[in-house]
Amino acid sequence: MILVSSCLAGFVVRYNGTDSLEESVRELLEAGEAIAVCPELMGGFATPREPAEIVGGSGDDVLDGRARVVERSGTDVTELYLRGAQLTLDKALEVGAHTVILKENSPSCGSAAIYNGEFAGVKIAGHGVTSALLRRHGVQVQSEHDYRQASHFTFKGEQA
Repeated sequence: MILVSSCLAGFVVRYNGTDSLEESVRELLEAGEAIAVCPELMGGFATPREPAEIVGGSGDDVLDGRARVVERSGTDVTELYLRGAQLTLDKALEVGAHTVILKENSPSCGSAAIYNGEFAGVKIAGHGVTSALLRRHGVQVQSEHDYRQASHFTFKGEQA
């Protein structure tokens, strides 16, 4: 079983009330080979919501207490991000997910890049909070870009 970001499956759950539909991800869901999750909604957020970024590091730093997740207005929402990450990990373990496909650049889901915490549209290398937690527990995390480019990846998550 695979977990996928709800926004990539076409659900309108992003902070700005949109989706980030990837047809191949939706096909996984429709074939019953994936379960959609949104760590931010699972953590307690609504849609739409204020944009947030990690300030002071990456998702790993948030997990270690060295960085915070902050909304554009300055509200600290770290606890909601940590809750959503934990609930996503719990779901991955419950269903035996070997792979998770998450939305790149998100403070929750970014697998290679996140925004730098200055709300200026600048990206840096790093993991989002959920991505970092999943990796710490041995779950393979891919972005939608990784998934799209991985021609050896089949719908069953097996090597071709």
